[in-house]
Amino acid sequence: MAMDSEDGIRRQAIATAIAAELQRQAGVGAIRVDIEALAEAIDIALDPVPPASEGKHPQELNATNDD
Repeated sequence: MAMDSEDGIRRQAIATAIAAELQRQAGVGAIRVDIEALAEAIDIALDPVPPASEGKHPQELNATNDD
């Protein structure tokens, strides 16, 4: 049953990416669907870029700022 849930989440991510990219393209007045941009949006939805790390780098840490 867990696999069905994962498939559903994956399918929803794909559907959301397609809808958002088509909306973006329509918003800029595209006459034809940019398939490459659509594929890129789906690729990012399936393997998102991790957020930039915040805070201190390991070399910046010491006993006085381990909070």
